[in-house]
Order: sequence, then structure tokens, then C-alpha cells
Amino acid sequence: QAQLVESGGGLVQAGGSLRLSCDGSGIMNGINRMGWYRQAPGKQRDLVAVITSSGIDSTDSVQGRFTIFRDNAKNTVYLQMNNLKPEDTAVYYCYARRYGINYWGQGTQVTVAS
Repeated sequence: QAQLVESGGGLVQAGGSLRLSCDGSGIMNGINRMGWYRQAPGKQRDLVAVITSSGIDSTDSVQGRFTIFRDNAKNTVYLQMNNLKPEDTAVYYCYARRYGINYWGQGTQVTVAS
């Protein structure tokens, strides 16, 4: 069964950095979109950044601060988050789309203290 496993969340001070990892072992073949969404308390789940067959899509608020990249040898996608802000506080979910089906990880909490 397809499985995405996130790691790397935690508590950090504003201006700090975190790196999230998403292990997609076993489901990397056929994926045409893979990346990260986030959901803050009381809000909908929103796109952070995804790698697609044609490039990278990301939300404006993280451009210049967050970098998404993929290590195919390790079947892992990473989200490097720099200059974190309190408004980045959310549960971050790994996401993959394969053959028209969406897959989600269990989520990892990122909390940025002011």
C-alpha cells in the first residue's frame, strides 16, 4: 500500500530553519506531483510547494525562504525552510499524486515562536 512518511517538524524561533523529509519508498514510480501542503488551526489545507513534471509550483508567501528538492536515489522529497515566521506554524503534509490518485502523509507539526 502506498505510504508517505514525514519527519523533521518541531519548534523553532522566528528566523530559524527546519528541514522536512518525506520518504515515498515503494511509490515513487508513476508519481507526477509530489511535495508539501500545510494546514493551520481553523484553516483549510493549502499548497506550500510541489515538484511537477514541468517544474515547481509554490505559494508566494514561501518563495525565497523555502526550497523543495527531491533525491530520487533515496525516494525522498525535502522541504528546506529558512527564515521561518510565526505564520508558518501549521501541520505540514507530504503529498503525492500517482495515476490520478492523491496520497497523503500523516502530517508533522511545525511551530514557529515569535
